[in-house]
Amino acid sequence: MEALNIIKGMKQRSGGALRCFLAAGFNPLHLRSFLAAELGLLHPEKWVEVVEGLYGDLLGNLVRLADANSEFGVVLIEWSDLDPRLGLRCAARWGPSELTDIATTARERARHIHLALADACQRTPLVVSLPTLPLPPLSVVPEWQAGPFELDLTSIVQSLAARATGLSQCRLLSPQRIAWISPLERRHDIDSEVLTGFPYSLSHASALASSLARLAQLRAPKKGLITDLDNTLWKGIVGEDGVTGVSWDLDHQSQMHAIYQRFLGALASEGALIGVASKNDPHLVAEALSRDDLALSASALFPVEANWGAKSRSITRILKIWNIGAESVVFVDDSALELSEVKAAHPQIECLQFPSRKPAAVNDLLSTLRDLFGKDMVLEEDRIRATSIRNSREPANERDTSASLVPEYEHVEDLRAEIKCTFGKLPADPRALELVNKTNQFNLNGRRYTEASWNNYLRDHMSVLLVASYTDKFGPLGKVAVLAGRRVDRRLIVNAWVMSCRAFSRRIEYRSLAELIARDDIAEIQFDYERTDRNGPLTECLTWLLGITPTPGCVVSREALEIRLRMLSEIKEVVHE
Repeated sequence: MEALNIIKGMKQRSGGALRCFLAAGFNPLHLRSFLAAELGLLHPEKWVEVVEGLYGDLLGNLVRLADANSEFGVVLIEWSDLDPRLGLRCAARWGPSELTDIATTARERARHIHLALADACQRTPLVVSLPTLPLPPLSVVPEWQAGPFELDLTSIVQSLAARATGLSQCRLLSPQRIAWISPLERRHDIDSEVLTGFPYSLSHASALASSLARLAQLRAPKKGLITDLDNTLWKGIVGEDGVTGVSWDLDHQSQMHAIYQRFLGALASEGALIGVASKNDPHLVAEALSRDDLALSASALFPVEANWGAKSRSITRILKIWNIGAESVVFVDDSALELSEVKAAHPQIECLQFPSRKPAAVNDLLSTLRDLFGKDMVLEEDRIRATSIRNSREPANERDTSASLVPEYEHVEDLRAEIKCTFGKLPADPRALELVNKTNQFNLNGRRYTEASWNNYLRDHMSVLLVASYTDKFGPLGKVAVLAGRRVDRRLIVNAWVMSCRAFSRRIEYRSLAELIARDDIAEIQFDYERTDRNGPLTECLTWLLGITPTPGCVVSREALEIRLRMLSEIKEVVHE
């Protein structure tokens, strides 16, 4: 009833439709309602339309999904989709002589499912659930014994899962996570399967829909974690116990601090920024972090703010150095008082308490952090982010990168900078969509795209995409700017223009425009501009280019743009691809 009430309330929404195609071989019944309600909660401004395929035709539904013009597809695979004899609505024999044939059929059907998934995900992002129900009692061995038939079927599904995870735009629901929230013995509603063709209990359908909706609409991962030290990174207080007195090992019953250190090291290697805010003597902290038994590299921690001031002020300095907003950061401390003080100063930061005396609770904390920082893949830009930020603090390059984007003339030529402009659209570059969806300050209009809508945009033969990469004497920044638009005769209508805040004050935005008009016969550029509460840097850039305050749909001619761009000193080299 709660789900149905949510669905009913969506009729009053005016934010447009969110269309989802549900591909299953069984009757989706209540799952369809739960899925629509869960998506409605995640998208409170939209009304959700869940379109389902035909009963008993999973492969056909995957073909229909590819042409359904949906934002994404949800694919539910159960044992009966591999062979109808693995379901309770089929009356075929289960004798020992049939088991080999069932396994052969299942293996061949899994191959066809993989091919259909590979084709569908080229057009539509997919989230996939592999069999979650228990197998029927058709094996000849007792149920407490693992038999060859059961193991063979399991290996078929695992092989399908391994191949599916290699597909772009295809995410698989974690069997471990669904087992945690929906125990196996509570999933199967045999009465419902036999009478209606819907095999799930209501509790399992609800848990499954919640997980699939969350998987389909992954939130942007957090960018940085700031950690306390005493009784957080290590057990003990370094100012009282001494540098050798703090611990993170089994002998001192502080192993979970070592696990936390290892986890932070893994986050750092995946591109997350890891900083320290600690009320402490900076010399003692430096000594402790130089211990050779530390479970993460001390170089992964930057910056380290160790002082006796309020931690909120230390965090303010860290955010400035990282040049990111508090909403992208997690703060971890064992003290509820310190967490409260930081939260009061930075309401958007996510504050989590480190339960130093509860190993199980520490493990839960790490699971929460993994969800907050998790991403589909680690890009090269992720790996070099921390290094580029650290390098940007060198004296020769010390400046406020959040300052004016009106072109500067005194420092750029000394950077030995190189820009690489890439114009290819397909296959889609995941970094381009990531930049468009997470950048706020240098952003033309603040609009976000789903994977499906972005791919459809790129498939338009009149669309243009420029991705700019940057490197200088301090090292590479990777892909830092994206400009996307559509050609209408000799006018380019720019729909998306973003640049990472790490690339400010390097003239990349101006050089990108120069390369764009040099490549194409464009008479004028129209900017699909909208003012947001955070895109001041983009507004300032357009103001300089246009000579006036920008307005929605503002236009600049090629001649006027070339005059402006000639005012800039030349960057050493621009590489085209």
